[in-house]
Amino acid sequence: MFSDKANKIFLEAIVKYHVKDDVNQSFENEYDENEDLLEHLLYRKCWIDTVQWHYEDIIRDPNIDPVSALALKRKIDASNQDRTDMVEYIDSYFLKKYEDVTPNKDATINTESPAWGVDRLSILALKIYHMNEEATRETATLEHRNACKKKLDVLLEQRVDLSTAIDQLLHDIANGSKYMKVYKQMKMYNDDELNPVLRKEK
Repeated sequence: MFSDKANKIFLEAIVKYHVKDDVNQSFENEYDENEDLLEHLLYRKCWIDTVQWHYEDIIRDPNIDPVSALALKRKIDASNQDRTDMVEYIDSYFLKKYEDVTPNKDATINTESPAWGVDRLSILALKIYHMNEEATRETATLEHRNACKKKLDVLLEQRVDLSTAIDQLLHDIANGSKYMKVYKQMKMYNDDELNPVLRKEK
């Protein structure tokens, strides 16, 4: 199943990041782009999400220096763009994979593309990893650990459901009962022709 592969790769990326646990560490993809393109894209996607997860922790420090906070906000903006780009790369992979499938006459479109489902699965992997940390943190109170264990159980159930839904969507696309139609995000705030503030600065 695709989701089994994705969940395995997401965990690999998350564990690798936490060896150093540093948002400034260099990135090295464990999968070769020319040999394992999908795996390469999935690993890169989750790494971006993992770094951004920790950016979001840092920027919530109430004592953060305003200048540092602004610089970090710029990094978060850039990371969000990278995240969106990776989703579109993954969808391009699936579009190519299923380009020869002729949709059935009664085929329907899904509410989201496969890669946006993958995006949610990657974030879910991070929630599970960090909630498990809290559920097993020895310095936390028993009440805290028990509360986090209950949340972890819900997240694990959610992963089963989301994984199943993604696998079903890909199966439906492959047999023609669903079809893909991908819209580029067309974000306006990063474009100096579409964002009036940036346009004014030109």
